[in-house]
Amino acid sequence: MKISKLHITLEEKTLVEIAFEISSSLALVGQSGSGKSLTIKALLGMLPQGMDCKLEYRSEYELKAGHDISFVPQNPFTALSPLTKIKNQFFSSDKNVKKLFSQVGLDERLLERFSLELSGGQLQRIVIAMALESEPKLLLLDEPTTALDPQTRVLILDLLKKLQKEFAFKILFVTHDMLSAESLCETLCVIKNGRVIEQGNMSEILKNPKESYTKTLIDASFAKREFRK
Repeated sequence: MKISKLHITLEEKTLVEIAFEISSSLALVGQSGSGKSLTIKALLGMLPQGMDCKLEYRSEYELKAGHDISFVPQNPFTALSPLTKIKNQFFSSDKNVKKLFSQVGLDERLLERFSLELSGGQLQRIVIAMALESEPKLLLLDEPTTALDPQTRVLILDLLKKLQKEFAFKILFVTHDMLSAESLCETLCVIKNGRVIEQGNMSEILKNPKESYTKTLIDASFAKREFRK
């Protein structure tokens, strides 16, 4: 899928003007306020009222949430109803839901529980299972590991890599964390103030970033890894 133009404006002020291509898995990386979340909302058709969007793309599937695109949000606690059993928050058959639970590494007995009874890692796996119900061709990830501890973060990223092989979906991973981006994605697109400043092969950019902004993001992420060691 190739986004040849994504232009988001508010009262004639340009907020985002970018282009990128997702061949398999792309990380869209930038600091807070760079336009990452606006990009995902635009692709889902969920921009706040008052914002205008011009989107030009070439794809073998339709850019429409709930059909060929699924979304995994940053915070699983707000994505689920605390008053409804987990099993009643899926739309497909019990057999399919149990299969999805197995694929994301969850015990089907959790279907009888409520979200407040479960851990953040369990809830994120449930939200991923929900995203896979429609068998999407593109999975949008909006910093889905931010609220998780480091160990659970690694497990979720490994799970997403495994699921991509099983389901053959493409990934657009929005994050500010280069470590997570490196772990999950083949290509990288760095944005600043709503503009692309660097993009290409993940390993090549990490080894030799051309922009000082990109180097700052890399240094900040890898410094955290060295500190944890």
